[in-house]
Amino acid sequence: MKRKSIYLIRHGETDFNRRGVVQGSGVDSLLNEWGEAQAAAFFNAYQHVPFDKIYTSNLKRTHQTVRGFIRLGIPHESYAGLNEISWGNREGREPNTGDNNYYRELVTAWKNGQVDLAAEEGESPLQVRERQIPVIETILSRPHERNILIAMHGRAMRVLLTTLFNQPLVNMDDYEHSNLCLYKINYSYDTGKFELEVANNITHLLSLEIPQTL
Repeated sequence: MKRKSIYLIRHGETDFNRRGVVQGSGVDSLLNEWGEAQAAAFFNAYQHVPFDKIYTSNLKRTHQTVRGFIRLGIPHESYAGLNEISWGNREGREPNTGDNNYYRELVTAWKNGQVDLAAEEGESPLQVRERQIPVIETILSRPHERNILIAMHGRAMRVLLTTLFNQPLVNMDDYEHSNLCLYKINYSYDTGKFELEVANNITHLLSLEIPQTL
């Protein structure tokens, strides 16, 4: 039986995350000190896994998150198809009541089935799914890569997980996530199906002490 193990993680914390600023594909932010500590903790916990390939989005925060594995010489490919959703013309702004209400109404519309509704000058969940599918197909076309690591983003992960498990996009928010969480997924080439082994796991972070500078 041919199988592929997929370790799917969200990037480590950025200052935008800490301040509650929405950062989509148009904000190429870097990890903060705590995010770097999270990345190091994940590396320490999973460096023993014989990863055949690392896949990331094109955004720097995912590259930084898996830097420890890349330094081991594990092959790495990045794809724009794995980028975070574009939240449109409100990305990168300090939290305010108007924007918060806008995003809340947008996500509510998605939950109610309007998954083709895009953010202003941004993307819809359906558009994100459409750009992710070619990347999924590329990954699955390589059965020799038995263990892979994918570093992505929160909303994009939610879209991806519904796609892998053949679920409607209205179920996106069933998949909770936090910075540097892990989803472990197994794929069977015999059945063509994915099964979820671990969801939103952060046990690798529990020993961390929050830096005093934050």
